[in-house]
Amino acid sequence: MSSRKSLKGLVQCAVLLAVPVLAFANSDIEALTKNPDNWATQSGNYSSQRYSELKQINKDNAKNLQVAWTFSTGVLRGHEGGPLVVGDTMYVHSPFPNKVFAVNLGDQTIKWKYEPKQDASVIPVMCCDTVNRGVAYASGKVFLQQADTTLVALDAKTGKEIWKVKVGDPKVGETTTNAPHVFKDKIITGISGGEFGVRGRLAAYDVETGKLMWKAFSTGPDADMLMDPQKTMTWTDGKMAPVGKDSSLKTWSGDQWKLGGGTTWGWYSYDPALNLVYYGTGNPSTWNPSQRPGDNKWSMTIFARDLDTGKAKWAFQMTPHDEWDYDGVNEMILADIKVKGQMRKTLVHMDRNGFAYTMDRSTGELLVAQKYDPTVNWASGVDMKTGRPILDAKYSTDRQGPDVNIKGICPTALGTKDQQPASFSPKTGLFYVPTNHVCMDYEPFKVDYTAGQPYVGATLSMYPAEKAKGNMGNFIAWDAGTGKIVWSKPEKFSVWSGALSTAGDVVFYGTLEGYIKAVDANGKELWKFKTPSGIIGNVHTWSFKGKQYIGVLSGIGGWAGIGLAAGLEKDTEGLGAVGGYRDLAKYTELGGVLTVFALPGNV
Repeated sequence: MSSRKSLKGLVQCAVLLAVPVLAFANSDIEALTKNPDNWATQSGNYSSQRYSELKQINKDNAKNLQVAWTFSTGVLRGHEGGPLVVGDTMYVHSPFPNKVFAVNLGDQTIKWKYEPKQDASVIPVMCCDTVNRGVAYASGKVFLQQADTTLVALDAKTGKEIWKVKVGDPKVGETTTNAPHVFKDKIITGISGGEFGVRGRLAAYDVETGKLMWKAFSTGPDADMLMDPQKTMTWTDGKMAPVGKDSSLKTWSGDQWKLGGGTTWGWYSYDPALNLVYYGTGNPSTWNPSQRPGDNKWSMTIFARDLDTGKAKWAFQMTPHDEWDYDGVNEMILADIKVKGQMRKTLVHMDRNGFAYTMDRSTGELLVAQKYDPTVNWASGVDMKTGRPILDAKYSTDRQGPDVNIKGICPTALGTKDQQPASFSPKTGLFYVPTNHVCMDYEPFKVDYTAGQPYVGATLSMYPAEKAKGNMGNFIAWDAGTGKIVWSKPEKFSVWSGALSTAGDVVFYGTLEGYIKAVDANGKELWKFKTPSGIIGNVHTWSFKGKQYIGVLSGIGGWAGIGLAAGLEKDTEGLGAVGGYRDLAKYTELGGVLTVFALPGNV
């Protein structure tokens, strides 16, 4: 080592020792995400853009991609999320029992494996498969959110437990399937269980100690929601205005808010300049809307909260009094784009309800709201003054009352897109979105609450949209500034993987049959490869020793693949998904494999 390099290393060490741990936790992850050789967060960066500056693999040579190596997790359930890459190590997770592997990128040997001991009784209270959406990394630690609601910090070098804390209680139906996210000195995590009458919330824990820093509920009194009636703003009458006192309590009948859902099992984003964390809340409980009259705030809501205090700066409810299980937890992509001829700092959100929202991420102002699948019929559009959907009474599951089967609702409860995250390319200015092209029949019924038991109250049947012509999904390019589809590529089944766009002008995604595909900026297919199982994981990329790699977890499951994953057979099982995706069994089988691709030879 040269004396200049030695001196540089000593200076860096001295600086790190002098900086408080809090600052290190922040600078550590920020620096890692700015280096495209890593894939250090689940979404690639704080903004959830799922974009990489790597361009060794490009639109001209992507056709030459070959399998470089594979890795089995040894678990045969749905594999959502994706691995992380930090330096020379990849961190791979699995569904329940939530194994974590540290894999040496040089020779693909396992550095360490962590397998938590969890009570299997948590499995029956996990909605829609035993998935987990991945781990987080920061400050020499790997963070795992286990199914049984245990949040654990592991030593990244050894896999040994540093601390762990309980964030919920499975006995009342609370589980955790989300990936934790690290922003500054805090690790952010949510809760699952909207189908069990769980009361949703988001919580922040100290990265170093696991101490609870703040907790913000989705429903209930203002104090519980960390909401200031006069300072928390919402979109009303074409402008932002204070939410007002008891904004949630006034929209529920009696104490129904205590079982109100609004769970937070999706993805979280962060803007360091504004110090705001963004996320969405899920469906209200129950699925029978007649049992919970009112807007049911603040379920189905986009929140912007101060990271340090958890206080809500603004909130926007997308589907008031949800009648279709249109969870609002999908990712919030932060991007600077042109809207109506003006560059804006935006938040772009493709909601399950079939509408894509473009908002000013600083103020919460609604800028664009348009359908991103033309078959959406439960609402004709969004009133831009109020932000409320313009409902079609024909598809209301409430107005006709319980025990009436409402047919032909589009989209299904799976949504035009579920949690599978989209990607944004700063090069093209477009969003690349995996979508479902599926409709449903929905029959609500009265249900009583019992802690730890399903609190659904509806029977669903799912099927391809009438005009689908055999395709249950589309992969689309979306212009969020105008609210228009630029191009759409049909797929036989729903596209249930997370997308990836790169500086090489290639966009990657996976299919439920198990294909990983590469397309160019115009949607032209460049390459595909059939992996061992259906893909519901998220494509990611990294570089090691000068060579770019593409990786994806395959392992059919999740809501769309629950029939295969859990061995269900009746059409209405799996909350209606089994019948809709019955043909999947002809194309794929269970598995849990990471497949890694690279260009042949030395590039």
